Amino acid sequence: MSHVTKTRHGIKVRLETEEVALLRALMEQMLALIGEAPGADDELASLGIAENATTPDDPVLARLFPDAYRDDGEAAEEFRRYTEMGLRDGKREAAAAVLGALGDRGADIVLDEKQAQAWLRALNDVRLALGTRLDITEEWYEEAETLDAGDPRAPMFAAYDWLTMLQESLVRVLW
Repeated sequence: MSHVTKTRHGIKVRLETEEVALLRALMEQMLALIGEAPGADDELASLGIAENATTPDDPVLARLFPDAYRDDGEAAEEFRRYTEMGLRDGKREAAAAVLGALGDRGADIVLDEKQAQAWLRALNDVRLALGTRLDITEEWYEEAETLDAGDPRAPMFAAYDWLTMLQESLVRVLW
């Protein structure tokens, strides 16, 4: 089971082989969901401006990139046009930071403060995505306790719970 401690060398995250594999798969899925960065030939994109920025149809993407102005669609679209690319880049960078630190097997990973912050952002993004897909509410622990082991959602609930514990451990060590 993962364990997070602060050492004189940085934040040490001990992960088992299965946890590394899960974290790798989740971060790769997050990168696929967010999508590739626009090509360098896109002039507006090179300035961080999206030509056609609209609220995503996918509820997970809508949760990761919410509208800034719920009651004003035009203002929300304009705000999204100037901010979403930067937000996507940040989410890609955070997921890539986690992937870059992972090996193939269980290990002790030592993070500096900046890397640990990136891990927190990436873990939060994955938790938001899973929480949206699972329709997590404040009563989710009660639902998870009564969930049949054969329910196809059971592994996702377990992953969500583990990510929550890992994120909380990082927060406790950092603050």
